[in-house]
Amino acid sequence: MVDLTYSDEFKYSSTNPYHDKLDDFKDFVYRDHEAEEMKGKWNSEAFKREAPLYLEIGSGYGHFMMEFSQNNPDVNFVGLDYRFKRSFSLARKLSEHPTKNFKYLRGKGERIHFLFEENELDRIFYFFPDPWPKTRHQKKRLFQEPFLNQAYKVLKPGGRIFIKTDHDGYAEFMKEVMDKNEDFEVVMSTANLREELPDHFLASFTTKFEKIFLEKGIKIKAFELVSKKKD
Repeated sequence: MVDLTYSDEFKYSSTNPYHDKLDDFKDFVYRDHEAEEMKGKWNSEAFKREAPLYLEIGSGYGHFMMEFSQNNPDVNFVGLDYRFKRSFSLARKLSEHPTKNFKYLRGKGERIHFLFEENELDRIFYFFPDPWPKTRHQKKRLFQEPFLNQAYKVLKPGGRIFIKTDHDGYAEFMKEVMDKNEDFEVVMSTANLREELPDHFLASFTTKFEKIFLEKGIKIKAFELVSKKKD
């Protein structure tokens, strides 16, 4: 079967009841292709203000999204996840959040070049993704060359990608992808974030999953990439 995720031919489809339930939060939630209609217009039409535009891929239960949005009211924050029930649960929490400098997308991380215009994003956050550890499933990993190509397009010159993972195998996989890529400079790479770089931005917060991993003694692998794109 041909994977159309990165193509114009891809179509979202779902009979999941949480898809309709997300419509209760349409003032800040965009579902599937609704989000893609905002390409190039996030600041001007969705947020109605000019500000740095940050994207988190895989917002999960929203702990980082909510904390970061509250601590950085001058940023336009876009959270994204693909799971229906979790998206609905997060939308309910976001509806009661004191700051409103965010939007939430139910969509796929592979579609960022359909979600954002060239040079529209300032930062991308990618924390504790599903590692798909079995060899036959590794093709499902988001962090591969096609994704980096799209990230390079949508990020501004000097735009950054911040990554954290608990999984040794996925971290090594990412490093191999980075080594082959010429569009980004890896300005930070560590196999033990907390001990080696305690003052780095990525060590300044702990996500829900990260807390669990740290309690188990699992070292946090982390990366920071900077786009080499010129103005």
